[in-house]
Amino acid sequence: MDQTPRIALAPPTAARPQGPLFVWANAVVLGWLAVAVILSAAHEVLGLPSWVALHALLLGAVTNAIVIWSEHFVVTLCRAPAPPARRVAAGLIALNLSVVTVLAGVTTDVVFVTGAGAAGICVIATVHAVSLLRTHRKALQRRFGHLVGFYASASVALLAGAVTGAALGTGVATPVWYLRLWGAHVHLTLLGWVGFAVLGTLFTLWPTALGTRIADGTASATRRALPMLAVGLVLAVGGILSASQWLTLAGLVWYTAGVGIAMIPLVRALGTRRPRGPAAWMLAAGTGWLGVAVVFEAVRLLVTGSVDAVPDVVGAVVPVFVLGFTVQVLVGTLTQLLPVVLGRGPVEHKALSAALARGWQVRVLLTNLAVPLVAGDWPRPLPLIGWAFGALGVGTFVVLALRATIPVALRGAVTTVQEPDRVSPAAGTTTGIAAGLGVVVLAVALATTGTTEAPDTPASDAAHTVEVTMSAMRIRPSTVDIPPGTRLVLRVTNQDSMPHDLRADGGQRTPRLRQGETALLDLGEIRGDHQAWCDVAGHRAAGMTMTIRTSPAAADTGQDDDPGTGNGLDLGAAPSPGWTPRDARLSPPTGTVHRVELHVTEQDLEVAPGVRERRWTFGRTAPGPALRGRVGDRFEITLVNDAAMGHGIDFHAGALAPDQPMRTIEPGERLVYRFTAHRAGAWLYHCSTMPMSQHIANGMYGAVVIDPPDLPAADHEYLLVSSQLYLGAPDSDQHVAKIHTGRPDGWAFNGTAAQYDHAPLTAHTGRRVRIWLVNAGPGDATAFHVVGAQFDTLYKEGTWLLRPGDPGGAQVLDLAPAQGGFVELTFPEAGHYPFVDHDMRHAENGAHGQFTVTEPPR
Repeated sequence: MDQTPRIALAPPTAARPQGPLFVWANAVVLGWLAVAVILSAAHEVLGLPSWVALHALLLGAVTNAIVIWSEHFVVTLCRAPAPPARRVAAGLIALNLSVVTVLAGVTTDVVFVTGAGAAGICVIATVHAVSLLRTHRKALQRRFGHLVGFYASASVALLAGAVTGAALGTGVATPVWYLRLWGAHVHLTLLGWVGFAVLGTLFTLWPTALGTRIADGTASATRRALPMLAVGLVLAVGGILSASQWLTLAGLVWYTAGVGIAMIPLVRALGTRRPRGPAAWMLAAGTGWLGVAVVFEAVRLLVTGSVDAVPDVVGAVVPVFVLGFTVQVLVGTLTQLLPVVLGRGPVEHKALSAALARGWQVRVLLTNLAVPLVAGDWPRPLPLIGWAFGALGVGTFVVLALRATIPVALRGAVTTVQEPDRVSPAAGTTTGIAAGLGVVVLAVALATTGTTEAPDTPASDAAHTVEVTMSAMRIRPSTVDIPPGTRLVLRVTNQDSMPHDLRADGGQRTPRLRQGETALLDLGEIRGDHQAWCDVAGHRAAGMTMTIRTSPAAADTGQDDDPGTGNGLDLGAAPSPGWTPRDARLSPPTGTVHRVELHVTEQDLEVAPGVRERRWTFGRTAPGPALRGRVGDRFEITLVNDAAMGHGIDFHAGALAPDQPMRTIEPGERLVYRFTAHRAGAWLYHCSTMPMSQHIANGMYGAVVIDPPDLPAADHEYLLVSSQLYLGAPDSDQHVAKIHTGRPDGWAFNGTAAQYDHAPLTAHTGRRVRIWLVNAGPGDATAFHVVGAQFDTLYKEGTWLLRPGDPGGAQVLDLAPAQGGFVELTFPEAGHYPFVDHDMRHAENGAHGQFTVTEPPR
């Protein structure tokens, strides 16, 4: 039988905090809450992103409230010695400085500041958990020890949430990991930090709000609920980080079961008394929305059938977590506890409770009406009206609470408290302030509605319109060149599963765009250089930026100009600092079974001297890693898609049905591609996802060399992969159009134009040099030639065309797209021997390099 005591908590006396510290601490909570309401209504006018208001609420108001009251509940209910007031004050000051530092760092994109603030929150979370555990060891009363378990677990979740938040805010996460870390961060903070703390508190706060005793079974429920909640959170976060749909679902279901167990004694308490006041109704509604949110997320994730949908699902459920659960529980808790802090005796406590309860039915109704409006996929302006309702419901409470708290904080006592049945002129003023706040919020919401209908706003015929896409945490094109005085309009499309927006340094911005949505951003007449970026927290630091440059020489073609597009490459320019050439040396084959793991990633790579571009890659290089073996060797290639879109792979060196091994795999997935090399040759491998021309042109190609039987060793052996070079954002319409019409910006060996002019290949006179060549295309033939030398060996597409000892020689190895072979030669004397694609258009635009030949060492 459960031994939970059937005792009532006496709120005004037994649990009343002493001293001015708690008055000021709760004033800080209310201050953050006021800031959150103001920013939610006016962030557009102030030029701040919307996430600032959300973090002012969660990091500012909620985190302060949890830290303050968790320590107080443990000390009071467990009858443990209270920590020194100075230490508590120092901790709260450090917490708020860290919060301000994080907000300032992310807003200004100063990575060091963001990291410093996040580190401060990590330290505070750790110190808070340790302090609670130490306090509990000194406790005289153990029956409420569950509080320490819930609060310490919440602090661990805050610590993990701060770490993931720092990775997001400092921009260190790759595009794929950004989405995973974002999902993990949301769950750690809302389900962990807030969820654990709230559920642990409700076991005692809920009966207090009802004015009844703690129900039977509470102790048993606390022991069973926390492990299930913790396991559920770990599974859900682990599933998101590992891109496992079923693990994520299992975690959400397990967490939901934990919430259900925690609710059992809370529901039993309703059997003795129904909720009557504002605190009880808000706590009940908030806890109900927590259960709804978790179930809603699990169902949505199950329906979508993929963990890749987590950003969309979480984006839809976050308003329920924030407005329905977190805000209501915070306001309900403050409604119950502020009179405990401020009141001196039953009379003042009753009067303060009545003052905070003014109009509570309307506030609760507005807040709970707001939740489905902001969470549902409704047409505008319904979501904005929902946010206005929420801001109005919270804002009126903030006004009432500040009016009660500030005099106490300033004078140390309540000088005037109105009786519940009397309304003073000041109360009318409060009502007027609340009504005025509601009018302002609604006006801003409706005014914003007009500016967010950008997708339907036509651009003027005189405007220069540029297509802008957002995907894989990048803005493409990243640079737009236009003549001065041009009126510029950006047609912005979000292709990511995560919401994005675009903000210019002049203040113009698009609405927050979900996947597939488009908006027009009219920047007006451009006279100088400008910057634009995604305003979502951490996205600018992660690289989502755009530069708009004015140049009198920029062609007014109606298309965007990426660096190098339509302009001749400066092949004689110096490479970028820190650039290293692709090592063209080919190692001899080893072993008979070749197991390789290829990760598909997006990388910024040097494609011409001083020109870096975004490339889709196998193994982080373009071309991908070279593979080599002999006839009869077995290859086992594990392809891992770490990019933000689907990719596949096709090995010409193998012969097998393409249905399964060449299928497209989505981000986070992997496949194993097995084949046996039955025939010799220089074989191409490339991405098998359509349109293949686009994927190959963007770097997704490589070579597999299978030696002919009895191939003798060479003194020097090199592999060159020839390709066309297309500059610009990989998935922009202009880029695709150039590929389809065969208008490359240059040509290259091993992915970088003219790289072996700046880093020549080496050889020795009289020594045999073998040069393997594969033409990746995707559209041009190549004619490989070494100036000043002749080939005595030529092997093309599995056929010996020339062998040493034959009377003739060869000058060119000509290869169509996807063909391969090799040539051999010896250099007669020391010197510099250029090698080129003898289609001179190609040679003069990047398909050029040289051998530096020296005498062999003695």
